[in-house]
Amino acid sequence: MTKQKIVVVGAGYAGVSATKFLAKKLKKDSDVEITLIDRHSYHTMMTELHEVAGGRVEPSAIQYDLQRLFSRKKNVTLVTDTVTGIDKAKKVVQTKLGSYEFDQLIIGMGGEPNDFGTPGVKEHGFTLWSFENSLKIREHILETVEKAAIEPDPEVRKAMLTFVVCGSGFTGIEMVGELIDWKDRLAKDFKLDPNEFTLMVVEAMPTILNMLSRNDAAKAERYLEKKNVKLLLNAPIVEVAADHIKLKDGSSVATHTLIWTAGVKATSDAADFGLESARGNRLIANEFMQAKGYEDKNIYVVGDLVYYEEFPETPTPQIVQAAEQTGHTAAANIVADIKGSEKHKFKGNYQGFMVSVGSKWGVANLFDKIHLSGFLAIIMKHIVNLKYFFDIRSGYYMFQYIMHEFFHIKDDRNVTRGHSSRYGNVLWSVPLRVFYGMVWLVESMKKIVGTGDYLKPSTWFGDGSWFTDKVAFPFPWLQEQVTTGASAAGAETTETTAKAAQFGLSYAYGEEPMQVFEHMPKWFESVMKFMMPNQEVALFMQKFMTIVEVLIALALIAGLFTWISSAATIGLTIAFCLSGMFYWVNIWFIFVAFALMNGSGRALGLDRWVIPWVQRTLGKWWYGTPKSRYTSK
Repeated sequence: MTKQKIVVVGAGYAGVSATKFLAKKLKKDSDVEITLIDRHSYHTMMTELHEVAGGRVEPSAIQYDLQRLFSRKKNVTLVTDTVTGIDKAKKVVQTKLGSYEFDQLIIGMGGEPNDFGTPGVKEHGFTLWSFENSLKIREHILETVEKAAIEPDPEVRKAMLTFVVCGSGFTGIEMVGELIDWKDRLAKDFKLDPNEFTLMVVEAMPTILNMLSRNDAAKAERYLEKKNVKLLLNAPIVEVAADHIKLKDGSSVATHTLIWTAGVKATSDAADFGLESARGNRLIANEFMQAKGYEDKNIYVVGDLVYYEEFPETPTPQIVQAAEQTGHTAAANIVADIKGSEKHKFKGNYQGFMVSVGSKWGVANLFDKIHLSGFLAIIMKHIVNLKYFFDIRSGYYMFQYIMHEFFHIKDDRNVTRGHSSRYGNVLWSVPLRVFYGMVWLVESMKKIVGTGDYLKPSTWFGDGSWFTDKVAFPFPWLQEQVTTGASAAGAETTETTAKAAQFGLSYAYGEEPMQVFEHMPKWFESVMKFMMPNQEVALFMQKFMTIVEVLIALALIAGLFTWISSAATIGLTIAFCLSGMFYWVNIWFIFVAFALMNGSGRALGLDRWVIPWVQRTLGKWWYGTPKSRYTSK
């Protein structure tokens, strides 16, 4: 049977969404080949470009390798190449390095900045629409501030420390928000006064954030003014020079940094494809996302590139939600075509809009009903971003996002104001780790040695009565099965003392310690009955868990798998509490374990070498080896 060849051009939000959907729905169709072509070997999280440009996170935080995204999708082939044309008659995608036949084609090459022909933007301005753009802005700001620090002319110095953002949409406001957070660090590093910095937003319209409600936009405006950001409204830029910008009213602003975020249009790379276009060079599609005039060729257009009017004179917005949904619609219709089912019409479902103004404050409008600002809005934005990783089934990058946004952060630039940052010296937790491991080792060895001699292994365990006596106490349904011939030491103790001895929990000061739970909860007793229905199983579990405790203790002392070992001790301690065999005087076990989960095994511990090795090995096994360029061969 002839294979069905599906080609997806562009690994943006729309392309990744479409490819993921196709790979899932057609994974059992061995006669289907899916090829994803992009000029880069990675997917860029475009909504977070401002975080790199503004020095909040490292560049790798928003760069997601395609191999890691599609490593388990055996029906997807990745190609790193640049598409140069489409032969619609022969149904062939042409690239710089080759060509790819297709039965079904999805074009999702995205958009690019629209400077509306304003003189000087290309030569002297900076745009924020790609990974490379964000790096260029970041490097320029660092270089400019460094030069300004030693500039003797106060007027030139002021111009160099004036940063102007053109456009008050989401991208522009988020960019100036990052500069608000970054300027104190820049001032400190280059021995400047933060008050020397001037941040400015220039907008041609009379209002800002026009996709939000006026009330939400007003909150953002007040916040910007509070942070001393100058807002120039009704002020179109008519010319950009190296050291200033000119406004329509004839005035000018001295600056060496103009970041242009005023508009977006379809990528110019698609202009030569011979497909019908509308304003902003966007390619026209029908309700099924099929390119106008080429429905019979099975050519689909998605993302920022597509022009489909959901309502008269209202095309799909160039936002992430629309990109994902158009990609999903095109992919679903390709699946329907292959399987002979009915096609689906596009129906936008926009669940809200949100904008961050720096790392700690934002505004959000959800479902046109819920309005959030400040801390809650930022939390919601993180939740939406985490949902994106869930949608594309990438647990790896979900974890990386959490690490970059909450733990690997400097200068308090996250929603927790730095309290969750893990940057710190874990060396000082080593004594605590070793002590905690020794406590577990001593207490677990008491169970093994019993009344024997620590230096004579032949005296350990004895005839097994030590285990039998102690395993029965918390489990009444086993009591009758236990022989009454307890050891002399056990017979002389009260039931409470015997329970304490079982876990090696002695007490001092002449007081009998108070149990966390005097009696085992009924639900936990039911679980224990299921796990240990008879004496034999109970004895096995007792011995097995003792061995586990010894291994955990040794791991803590050696600093091996410290996070897992500490988590395990928390679980064991909770189980002991529920069993009615743990005392409040030792509840510190739980809190110490939490403290040791901070990576304490990486200082004077085996985790320093073992964890990176495990990460590399498992990563290579699960994801393969990431490359700078992928080919179809």
